[in-house]
Amino acid sequence: MQHIYIIGSKGIPARYGGYETFVEKLTAGQKAPDIKYHVASRRDNTELSQENDVFAYNGAEIFSIDIPNIGPAQAIAYDIKALQWAIKNAKDIEAKAPIFYILAARIGPFMGKYVKQIHALGGTYLINPDGHEWKRAKWPLPVRKYWKISEKGMVKHADLVVCDNRKIEEYIQDEYGAFKPATTFIAYGTDTMPSSLSKNDATVENWFHEKNIQENNYYLIVGRFVPENNYETMIREFMKSDSQKDLVIVTNVEKNKFYQKLLQTTSFSEDKRIKFVGTVYDQPLLRYIRENAFAYIHGHEVGGTNPSLLESLSSTQLNLLVDVGFNRDVAHDAAIYWTKEDGHLARAIDAADHYTEEQLFNNGKTAKQIIAREYTWQKIIAKYEMVFE
Repeated sequence: MQHIYIIGSKGIPARYGGYETFVEKLTAGQKAPDIKYHVASRRDNTELSQENDVFAYNGAEIFSIDIPNIGPAQAIAYDIKALQWAIKNAKDIEAKAPIFYILAARIGPFMGKYVKQIHALGGTYLINPDGHEWKRAKWPLPVRKYWKISEKGMVKHADLVVCDNRKIEEYIQDEYGAFKPATTFIAYGTDTMPSSLSKNDATVENWFHEKNIQENNYYLIVGRFVPENNYETMIREFMKSDSQKDLVIVTNVEKNKFYQKLLQTTSFSEDKRIKFVGTVYDQPLLRYIRENAFAYIHGHEVGGTNPSLLESLSSTQLNLLVDVGFNRDVAHDAAIYWTKEDGHLARAIDAADHYTEEQLFNNGKTAKQIIAREYTWQKIIAKYEMVFE
């Protein structure tokens, strides 16, 4: 039996988040009979974790980890405690050649010590470094410096670096070439099934009526409400456009400092087209909202293969993406690309508004073909199982 310890997600059952969804899909879609997954879960992740130290889910063993309330350092403490548990468990069950797969590069300064223990077990250490966490504007400068140092340590000691975007793989090879890192590219996946809801479902009717939105008459943004996702540029440029459609923003917005700053710098409240509609946790409803958007606007520029981008390519007929290597690597020619140059996105929106039905159909078809070729969960799971076996 090949024992795989997965550390770094909040745990499963997944409530939200890219890593959590990945682990949920990986375990639920397991095909290889000789793999046994062991997954770390934060104690506060779900009721199952709160009530059990260890429990089974999707055929995996889930182990709950208590973490002290120490602010931003919680994530570091969580990964260390989870890795300690995993190493001890591998010893206890005498696992043969166990694999320790760590999601996100948070504990680099400590990895030298733990890699020695992993190798002493005959084990292997894999890291998925995610995107450029050290570039995220939400972190103060000292924290960003720590993330960069941590990334270096995680890559230096890794037996294999799994990159979810080819541009991340290129970056790892260029930035850390002195370590001669072994790397592989395995993307994130997405669901391709259409929404189970239709126009006449009460859930759909109520949501669209409540938000005062009409199908196929809105541009859509879905994502975390953080500066590096370029909300200010997207809102400001949409306000400059001549579009008669709405801009529907699905995000966990609270009237926080970032929201107040945006309000001050863009005066978006004076534009009736701009509609913050809160979060949508109902997945069939969110899929329906994506499918019935006129177009999707994507401003993420820090991560690798972003889950929200894959979801939009698989469901929305037209995508307007900020022009960074990560996004081009995924969408190729099935998108309109925009830069942060003044007026660029506004012109792209006006151009999109004049797309013909044929252009919209062909664009959507090309995007779906890309997803079917490279980004279905079945294909992603098969690639992981080949690596693990």
